[in-house]
Amino acid sequence: MRRSSAKSDAARAKAFAVQSASLMTDLKCSEVVILDLVGRSQICDYMLIATGTSQRQMRSVGDEIDKVAKAQGSGAWRTSADAGSSWIVLDFVDVVVHLFEPSQRAFYDIEGMWAEAPRVNWRATALK
Repeated sequence: MRRSSAKSDAARAKAFAVQSASLMTDLKCSEVVILDLVGRSQICDYMLIATGTSQRQMRSVGDEIDKVAKAQGSGAWRTSADAGSSWIVLDFVDVVVHLFEPSQRAFYDIEGMWAEAPRVNWRATALK
């Protein structure tokens, strides 16, 4: 799968990230953050980070986000989870989703690694 830098693709990626963040909140994830990595990362344009309540809930949230992506024409390109499913990653090419249990999120501190990246005010964007 090849990444494109076209503005329409970036807008579509942001819309998917915002929709996914809203879904995560609806499905009881907490501390949902979208990092805007456009022009900062060669890996993706947007990174979603959220805290789940349990392994089962996090897997369910990942499955629901993948269903949304499939309905829009492409599901997750790759998924991965650690042995205990306390950290689940879904790669949608332009958007990467990280679902953590609270202790794992604090330990890996992805937000800290990307401290310079702007946060997307997705709640305001979702209301438009």
